[in-house]
Amino acid sequence: MAVDSDKHTIIIEPGLRDAHRNEAALGYWKAFSRKLHYPLGPERKAVAFIEQVLDPGHAISAVARDGAFLGVAGFKTPQGAFVGGGLRDMINTYGAIGGTLRGLLISLLERENEPDTLLMDGIFVQPTARGHGVGTLLLTAIEDHAAKNALKRVRLDVIDTNPRAQALYAQRGYVETSNTSVWPLGAIFGFQSAATMTKNVHSSQRTARPSL
Repeated sequence: MAVDSDKHTIIIEPGLRDAHRNEAALGYWKAFSRKLHYPLGPERKAVAFIEQVLDPGHAISAVARDGAFLGVAGFKTPQGAFVGGGLRDMINTYGAIGGTLRGLLISLLERENEPDTLLMDGIFVQPTARGHGVGTLLLTAIEDHAAKNALKRVRLDVIDTNPRAQALYAQRGYVETSNTSVWPLGAIFGFQSAATMTKNVHSSQRTARPSL
């Protein structure tokens, strides 16, 4: 799907191009380093780990007509996640002790899939591409993907230190359904609680907009 926005052609496509893996890993880290600083830092190792475990099968990308990477939306299913990996991957990057400790911290942030629900696994737009509707197009594509796969809703989680994102999701029709505290580990993760927000999607969306 190609969309002209402010004279910029934005292409929304399933997956993640091999050429964009490093940019996607770095962008993911910068977008979520506030809560991943201790579990995955320092940046060099975090980006290397994320790049290693990225699963293109759980992503929708935005690219420019010239092939430049603009952003990505990831999702999680029972079969895997955009940023997956396991203990072995952690150990390969951080060593036996560091990998095990980080794996334990990451496990505290894990969210389980729910029936009839597409679980978001991060969305971000490159700084140079912001302000052109890329994020809205990616979120729309995620919702269309959920509807195309006969799912009833999209779920995402927003930390309390990002009220702007929560407000934007609310404008898009997402409703807070619960709020989870990470006490007493707030200092480690850089936030105190996370709001779960969901939006119902319908099969009619398949014809309302071009779907992936």
